[in-house]
Amino acid sequence: MIGVRAFIQPLIRSGLFFTCLSAFTAASIAGELTATELIKAQDDLLRGDTVHGSYVMTVVTPGWKRSLELDVWGQGRDKMFIRILSPAKEKGIGTLRIDSNMWNYMPKIERTIKIPPSMMLQPWMGSDFSNDDLVKESSIVNDYTHTFIEELVLDGHPARRIRLDPKPGAAVTWGKLIFLVRTDGHIPLREEYYSEKGQLIKALDFSKPRQMNDRVIPTLWTMVNKKKDGHKTIIEIVDAVYNEPVDENIFTLSNLSRVWE
Repeated sequence: MIGVRAFIQPLIRSGLFFTCLSAFTAASIAGELTATELIKAQDDLLRGDTVHGSYVMTVVTPGWKRSLELDVWGQGRDKMFIRILSPAKEKGIGTLRIDSNMWNYMPKIERTIKIPPSMMLQPWMGSDFSNDDLVKESSIVNDYTHTFIEELVLDGHPARRIRLDPKPGAAVTWGKLIFLVRTDGHIPLREEYYSEKGQLIKALDFSKPRQMNDRVIPTLWTMVNKKKDGHKTIIEIVDAVYNEPVDENIFTLSNLSRVWE
């Protein structure tokens, strides 16, 4: 006991003991996951090692509404492929992301266009999701620091609110992010996107969790534009298969520009 006391007392005097204790307590409350680990867990839940899904995206404005049927493929955090299946007007349009590079294919002009970094905040297909949102060009795991800011219970489930601040020099598009994540099952509940001036630009709410292949995920995603009244975009996951082998040829420019029948 004397040895333990002699070890701890200098830590108490320096304040390091309480710092370590606070970090340990925060990790224990969050199911023994740190803030970074919880962010990674919810991100991994939605991505898997691979994913292939059928999505419907509905864009709503005060004056009109339209829906797009999407075929989506993903491989980890590095590759994403999206093809529009309907309506006929947009059928065949595709988006490919490999690492930090992104391209759109426009079948009407038979042209593949590389998207520069300056265009990552532009809306994808007129929606409230930006190019960056759809393909996650910036990594929420590696490009931000993560801090627990609130513990709460929602509908009987424990959850944590987490602040994401850009790391120095990180090539990200947001001043900060606030995520709300269930600690049981690591299910995302809400994401808030803030400008560098601290203004809330948009918020993404996740709902309708259900079993999808080998996991429970939210199947309804609603992005609300906080700068434009009445503007929102809803993504419904109709079906998704995770962690099945994926043909590498899907994530190629030749596949992106192939003739769509």
